[in-house]
Amino acid sequence: MSFGKMNGFASIVSIQRVKDSEGFTTETEVTLASFRCYREGRHGSERWANLAAFSEATDLFRFRTIPGLTVTTEHFLIYGGERFDITSVEDVKGRGMYTEVLGKRTVSSIG
Repeated sequence: MSFGKMNGFASIVSIQRVKDSEGFTTETEVTLASFRCYREGRHGSERWANLAAFSEATDLFRFRTIPGLTVTTEHFLIYGGERFDITSVEDVKGRGMYTEVLGKRTVSSIG
């Protein structure tokens, strides 16, 4: 994967719940990392045919592994102003160089 293909910018976001002095809980988004990535939308390619088990995934993202950060399905990915729930995280070829994430586009119920 070359930098030429990684032409988009994305962020990994986590939601933290903070309790104030009165006992009320508020949720805040914390950006864990921002990086360049490759995005592939869902279409009829052989790759997507092999991913039939992940029928809810709408996009595939590939990016260089971020040292010290373990991406999990509890995180969210922000790309181009759109929010994606992470459904699967995989180390590409098991080498620890690239991470592949399958995401499902989240549509806001507000507005």
